[in-house]
Amino acid sequence: MNTLQSEAAIQATKSPTIDTKLEVVVIPVSDVDRAKDFYAKLGWRLDADFAGEGWRVIQFTPPGSPASVIFGRNVTAAAPGSAQGLYLIVSDIERARRDLIDRGVKVSDVFHAAGDVHVGRDEPYLFGSVRNTGRDPAHGSYRSYASFSDPDGNGWLFQEVTSRLPGRLDTNQTTFASVIDLAAAFRRAAAAHGEHEKRNGGQHDANWPDWYAEYIAAEQSGRELPQ
Repeated sequence: MNTLQSEAAIQATKSPTIDTKLEVVVIPVSDVDRAKDFYAKLGWRLDADFAGEGWRVIQFTPPGSPASVIFGRNVTAAAPGSAQGLYLIVSDIERARRDLIDRGVKVSDVFHAAGDVHVGRDEPYLFGSVRNTGRDPAHGSYRSYASFSDPDGNGWLFQEVTSRLPGRLDTNQTTFASVIDLAAAFRRAAAAHGEHEKRNGGQHDANWPDWYAEYIAAEQSGRELPQ
């Protein structure tokens, strides 16, 4: 290993000294007002619409998202519609899909990957073009999807995530982007707690709030779930 490789390896093992938050993704569009109408139709929050001589910048934020998108005039040199594989993480993919349909937005059927087969090239779907219709049979986290596009063809993808892989979240923190996400977590905890009570002879668990809290925090951080 040469000196540069050694330095790179050392740097890779160091903890970040300052938060570096991804907050804005630029998407290329051809018709600014048409794009503004579309993203408003999605129910996203309009944060800004600024213009000056030769330029215009519009910013929208999806519900519960810490990151926003911007587009406009002279914002990017990328070809309109060339942004693909833009992921929107949801806790209930069927509900997210129905919401867009109710808003008059065309959305694909829910689909899941064909095992670990990664073949083909499908722009709005990072893992290839082999798809099976319907939700993942095991309801596995990260396994169910639905896709849609804006008027220019920029490709968006819903991905259902109900629990994170280990190491993806700070295990000392539990946060929810919306009331809907928190309610969904409570429903999953309630179902699991029902099984927990059955295993304990059907006795009422007076400490169910503690059990719920432990289950929800463990599920979100990817730790072993309580039994």
